[in-house]
Amino acid sequence: MEMETAARPPSRRAPRAGETTPYEGLLEPPSGWLSLRLRELWEFRELLFFLAWRDIKVRYKQTVLGAAWAIIGPVTSMVLFSVIFGKFARLPSEGIPYPIFSYAALLPWQLFSRGLGEASASVVANQNMISKIYFPRLFLPASSLLSGMVDFGVAFFVLLGLLAYYQIPLTWRALLLPAFILLALLTAMAVSMWISALNVRYRDFRYVLGFLVQIWLYATPVAYSRTLIPSRWQLVYSLNPMTGVVDGFRWALLGGSLEMGTLFFISLAVVAVLFLGGLIYFQRMEQTFADMV
Repeated sequence: MEMETAARPPSRRAPRAGETTPYEGLLEPPSGWLSLRLRELWEFRELLFFLAWRDIKVRYKQTVLGAAWAIIGPVTSMVLFSVIFGKFARLPSEGIPYPIFSYAALLPWQLFSRGLGEASASVVANQNMISKIYFPRLFLPASSLLSGMVDFGVAFFVLLGLLAYYQIPLTWRALLLPAFILLALLTAMAVSMWISALNVRYRDFRYVLGFLVQIWLYATPVAYSRTLIPSRWQLVYSLNPMTGVVDGFRWALLGGSLEMGTLFFISLAVVAVLFLGGLIYFQRMEQTFADMV
């Protein structure tokens, strides 16, 4: 069985007259569970952006509406949520018009859910590359997440239009938006590293992901306010890292109160544990990817 290994810098021997020198390198297996090979990821960093650009071109190639699909999804969900939860169920929206209250939460949620779905299937979807050449396999789920930022950017312009329509001004809090976007990406990356590695060995994990995302949506304050959760359950509720992302995104754009104390930092701790554990597990499992895909 062939084992995938980490690359070392190529040989620098000067060529003799009339001699060609192909890329030469020595491949060695990683040592220990904590060998994260971060230096190798940095050396291959240009490949990450190339893969992300490839995913963007594939996504919009031969499409009729093109980037409009990035708007249709969250806008349709906003309309449905506004009718069902805003008009009929009359859920409280912290004094904010319900359409923008829900849309401000749908943007980071869809960045997370779409990125998670594509990143979790990225290893199996690129099995031809994996079986032919060596590169850090971690770039496959990471590039899927980066390509989703294009859809997020397009849909964000609709949010700016809603802010202008409802006359909600931007404040200094908007400067913290990149931090909450990064937290959403890290959460998606943390979970996708686990699922993408498991999906190589157990192909039915792609079905589990659909149920996971659906349940996760209702466990996140997208269609409702966190204030509806009883205080005795707030600690358990904060174990969902997307709770902090959605609450923080709303707070940065729409104002209101944000729990920045113990509960918020519990969400950060959960992301850190999931990410580190997923990184270790993925890089140990990737040694067998080429043999199993």
